[in-house]
Amino acid sequence: MVSSVPSHFGLPDTITVCLFDLDGVLTKTATVHAAAWKQMFDEFLAAHAKQTGTEFVPFDPRRDYDEYVDGKPRLDGTRDFLASRHIELPEGDESDAPGTPTIQGLSNRKNDLVLERIRTDGVQTYPGSVDYVRRVRAAGLKTAVVSSSANTLDVLETTGMTDCFDARIDGVVAKERHLKGKPAPDTFLAGAEALGAQPSRAAVFEDALAGVAAGHAGHFGLVVGVDRVGQADELRRHGADVVVDDLSELLR
Repeated sequence: MVSSVPSHFGLPDTITVCLFDLDGVLTKTATVHAAAWKQMFDEFLAAHAKQTGTEFVPFDPRRDYDEYVDGKPRLDGTRDFLASRHIELPEGDESDAPGTPTIQGLSNRKNDLVLERIRTDGVQTYPGSVDYVRRVRAAGLKTAVVSSSANTLDVLETTGMTDCFDARIDGVVAKERHLKGKPAPDTFLAGAEALGAQPSRAAVFEDALAGVAAGHAGHFGLVVGVDRVGQADELRRHGADVVVDDLSELLR
C-alpha cells in the first residue's frame, strides 16, 4: 500500500531529481547476483569445511544475501558474509585468480559468475518500473542510476536503458572516487550532486536493506523501498518512507 504522497508520481512537490538503484528496482539482476553469490560461497565453504574438518553450512540465498551482501560493493559483501561465519582471509590483490581464497579472489569469482549468467541468459527488466523512470524524465525530473555493481553500464546497454539517466554512479565510479558503499550514503549523495540537487530535493528508490539505510542516512527528501521479496517491514525499519511492490504503483 502506497502512503499518500502528493503528485501523480507519488513524490512530494519539492522533489526535482530521482536516484534509482538498478538491481532489483529496474532489472531482475538481483536474482542473478544472489545465485552467483551462492555458487561462489558454496564452492569456498565446501572446500573450507573439508580443509578444517568442520560442518559445511551452505550460503542461504535469502537470509545471507539480504543481510550481508545485497546492495553492497562486492568486496564489502564478501568481507561481511565471511565475518558472519567467523572466517578470516587475507585481502589479496585485484589480480588474484577467481576463486583464490582471498577477499579479492572470491570476489573476482563472483563477478565472473555474474557476467557469465548475464551473457548467457540476458537481463530482464521490471517493465512497470522502467516505464516510471521514462515518465518522470518526460515530465522534466532529472534521473541518475546509483548502483554498487561494477557491471552497471553492461546491464544498461543490454537492456537498452542507457538513455534513461542523466548520470551514473556505480561501482566503477565509486572506486575511482573512493566513495564508501551502501549503507553509507556517499554514492547517493554523489548522484544528487551530479544532478545539481541538494539531498532534500532528491528521491531514492531502493530494494536492498543497505540501500534504503543509505537513503535514510543521507537525509533525502523521500526514500522509496521496493519490496520484491516480502520484506516490507524490514525496508521500513531501515528507513523507507514509502514501500511499494513496483514503481508503477506510484503512478496510480
